[in-house]
Amino acid sequence: MSKIHNEVLLANREYVSDFDKGDLAMPPARQFAILTCMDARLDPAKYAGLSEGDAHVIRNAGGRASDDAIRSLVISYKLLGTKEWFVIHHTDCGMETFTDEIMRHLLGSSLKTASIDASGWHDSGEGPGSAEGKYIDWLTIKDQAQSVLEDVTRIKSHPLVPGEIPVYGYIYDVKTGRLLEVPEATEAGKAR
Repeated sequence: MSKIHNEVLLANREYVSDFDKGDLAMPPARQFAILTCMDARLDPAKYAGLSEGDAHVIRNAGGRASDDAIRSLVISYKLLGTKEWFVIHHTDCGMETFTDEIMRHLLGSSLKTASIDASGWHDSGEGPGSAEGKYIDWLTIKDQAQSVLEDVTRIKSHPLVPGEIPVYGYIYDVKTGRLLEVPEATEAGKAR
């Protein structure tokens, strides 16, 4: 077993020793959901003041409104009663550092971890790669505010999303911890 594996299991044993959350209800107590990035620097519990059981937190690369993220949001509302949603992207996001074409090229060359330097992304392993990356929309980001607006708009216009759910758009600043509203996104996400 790896060092990380052992550390996770040890932390879990410590967590279990005084665990007292077994009676939390399945629906989130504060009836809202957050769609945000998987970046390890983001701690939605801290930046949004959450305790266990308060809200649904849906995470993916970039915090994008992918089909799977929308699936989770619809379940969050339809079966578990959330009434408000937040889309929260962040500054200094890794999804701004490449394009679909770069990702497809890297995966076509090798499945090993790539590296980046001042001149861009480089494949650091030998093949084989896979052409399967050509069939995925990687949902990269060119402009954070624009991507938040696009995601809020996509969510609000989805046929499975009821109009009465407000969707708010924000960018988390990784240097300050502040949530910065994207007013155009929040306007587009107003309840109807």
